[in-house]
Amino acid sequence: MSILIKDVRAILTAPAGIDLVVVKVETTEPELYGLGCATFTQRALAVKTAVDEYLRPFLIGKDPSRIEDIFQSSMVNAYWRNGPVLNNAISGVDMALWDIKGKVAKMPLYDLLGGKCREAASIYRHADGRDPSEVAEKVLRFKEEGLQYVRCQMGGYGGKTKMRRKPQGALPGAYFDADAYEQSVPVLFSYLRDKLGYEIELLHDVHERLSPVRAVALAKNLEPYRLFFLEDALAPEQIEWFRMIRAQCATPIAMGELFNNPNEWKMLITEQLIDFIRVHISQIGGITPARKLAAFCETYGVRTAWHGPGDVSPVGHAANIHLDLAAPNFGIQEWAGLNEPLREVFPGCPEMKDGYVYLNEKPGLGIDMDEQAAAKYPCAHKVPEWTVTRLPDGTLVRP
Repeated sequence: MSILIKDVRAILTAPAGIDLVVVKVETTEPELYGLGCATFTQRALAVKTAVDEYLRPFLIGKDPSRIEDIFQSSMVNAYWRNGPVLNNAISGVDMALWDIKGKVAKMPLYDLLGGKCREAASIYRHADGRDPSEVAEKVLRFKEEGLQYVRCQMGGYGGKTKMRRKPQGALPGAYFDADAYEQSVPVLFSYLRDKLGYEIELLHDVHERLSPVRAVALAKNLEPYRLFFLEDALAPEQIEWFRMIRAQCATPIAMGELFNNPNEWKMLITEQLIDFIRVHISQIGGITPARKLAAFCETYGVRTAWHGPGDVSPVGHAANIHLDLAAPNFGIQEWAGLNEPLREVFPGCPEMKDGYVYLNEKPGLGIDMDEQAAAKYPCAHKVPEWTVTRLPDGTLVRP
């Protein structure tokens, strides 16, 4: 008798205080199920509704081995497609189906993708501070732990520099001064290189906080400090400006954590305007599109650097690492770290050691979920504030 999908459901939990969405696909084979990450933390309930109310009835009774057909049909079944809510819902199912396929084959996912190209994934972590010296201290602590790659910020995205006075009646939001931020970043990296030298790789995330022409200027001004990459210098709506960045400097560029649609990255890759693709793999629909994207990037000399913040579940982190191990054009992996409650809820988490993250050798994604433990950490469903970013005069800017 063939194995069929028996049930599909979204599970919400927040062991680290960040709302996570995990999809569980159960089959007619006793104890055979898969897990996938569908975390869109700012709209977790919308993803849960898409999974439970729309994908569940669409998928029950289907053959879980037919991953490509399920991905394609799920994407077009709603007619409109490539939005973050539906993509994350589809991703949760897609990862779970790959997890099931690996369990049936008794193989880790990376073996299904062609086998290991490396034993572990090099990672970078985040060093933030109030001033350059505090950032340098945190970089040195990471270096002592064995890390060779560190992303450096000073006061969070957009910095926390002295800001011009807001007008009376200014609306609430995450205010920052773009001009002061732009001037502060080269000062930070000048200090870090003087203090740390060039033996450690340094990164920086603009997080789309600058106008296009100022982003070009920043990329040029950072060139002497040999960044491993400059991340998300522009918003997705402004990608044509990467042509100007590439024409004027050799600072390596990473882009893509807000991408949903292949048309957002196609031009950047084919024109070789970026060096690293940085998508959130659940945002684009899961492992199926991510492995195709990695192969597409390989053709044009672009490396992978999948998004790996705290708003990715350990299931999603495991999927990232499996892709990292199997891709010849792997570049670097962002790693937010996992606390003890996350490890309690998700047995089999990837493990960090000396600047690398390792997987276990279990079949599929190699990670499980303790639903009783997950229930101890309910989601808060707060409306985020940090995404409402404003200039000193109150003007809303993206993201």
